[in-house]
Amino acid sequence: MSALLWNLLSFVVALGVLVTVHEFGHFWVARKNGVLVKRFSIGFGKALFSWRDRQGTEFVIAAIPLGGYVRMLDERIDPVLPQFRDLAFNHKTVRQRMAIIAAGPGANFIFAIVLLWLMYLIGVPEVKPVLAGAAPQSIAYQAGVRPDEQILAINGRPVRDIRSANLLLVEQLGRPQIRLQLQQRQTLAERELVLDTRNWQFNPDQQSVFQSLGLKMLLPEATTTLAQIAPDSAAERAGLQAGDTILAIDGETISEWSQLEQRIRNSAERELVLQISRAGELLELRAIPQLTTAADGFSQGLLGVVPQISPWPEGLLYTQRYGILAAIGEGIAQTWQLTRLSFAMIGKLLTGDVSVKHLSGPISIAQGAGTTASIGLIAFLSFMALISVNLAVINLLPLPILDGGHLMYLVVELIRGKPVSERAQEIGFRFGALVLLMLMGIALLNDISRL
Repeated sequence: MSALLWNLLSFVVALGVLVTVHEFGHFWVARKNGVLVKRFSIGFGKALFSWRDRQGTEFVIAAIPLGGYVRMLDERIDPVLPQFRDLAFNHKTVRQRMAIIAAGPGANFIFAIVLLWLMYLIGVPEVKPVLAGAAPQSIAYQAGVRPDEQILAINGRPVRDIRSANLLLVEQLGRPQIRLQLQQRQTLAERELVLDTRNWQFNPDQQSVFQSLGLKMLLPEATTTLAQIAPDSAAERAGLQAGDTILAIDGETISEWSQLEQRIRNSAERELVLQISRAGELLELRAIPQLTTAADGFSQGLLGVVPQISPWPEGLLYTQRYGILAAIGEGIAQTWQLTRLSFAMIGKLLTGDVSVKHLSGPISIAQGAGTTASIGLIAFLSFMALISVNLAVINLLPLPILDGGHLMYLVVELIRGKPVSERAQEIGFRFGALVLLMLMGIALLNDISRL
């Protein structure tokens, strides 16, 4: 329950800040263009707090913290006295109205830059993208990936850390090949490698993009030495203790955690003979993994142990930190990368390269907010920057119910010299609302299926 409340609180804070930024963009540019803003609301429903400023705008914090809006004076909605028509949104020029509409997404892009700027001022822990090898018979194995090589570039785009490598690889979905620029860490010799991705299958709910390609990254690994034993578990009943090292199961030597994990999963309610090392002494214990149901609905065995993690390989970790001005440039570059990736993913959804079953909704966002907030400030700022960019990109889609749809109508008006008819706009809004509701429904169902 505490995790649920933490996720919910983190989600409300993140959404509240991002919506406030978005709506402030509309509000600020509207005022600069002489539009009377009647209400600036964070949330929907009953007002919990409200106040007015000298220009007559009512600021509201409402009961349902799932969005917000800016209500401007508009003759299409409100009766407007002749002396106040110059303050109405619909009496402004097309370019002024376009600026007001575009200011919401624009504010989210700027906010992402500010968040990333702050991150790089503080210092961002990074991991060099060094390969530990390739999984047998994988795309990377067939291409000839070798251990101890660092990825320098992906399809010509420079790579500095694992995070940027991850984003760039995801961006390549649907392409027939991926070019990797690699450097051997000992000799510094460089070479180019081509991954044949015509039959590439990637399921982000079950694996990382690196795993889907068979790229093994040089990272700390789970060992066969146990760090924790779950209370009242099959492991505790068998007599296992923290610090034990599992050497063999049923006489089969175990050298990797993945081997141990696989044997346990496939041995639900079946006795296993464990050969272990405890403080230099060899022991033999018997354990019966209990039957559990995994998230995918399949039954599997559970022993109730947590492995020790090996130390970080030397030279892999570093902190990326910039000065005040350089951090701005890095914030802009990272925001552009996230924006490019967001638009690319939308395009891949339309072409079928990415399935709609991978869409995420509010539950996944809440979980992400809670997880990153628990990790620390840098992780939460990074998450906020990503969601801010996504919010901006989604709002720029040419669906009439979104800012992008309004901009589309205004572009047509600018070209034709007269506005789109109210009937056409109404049909467009209904269509946009239907599409948006369908996508939200799919995303919510996906969230529920992942619980």
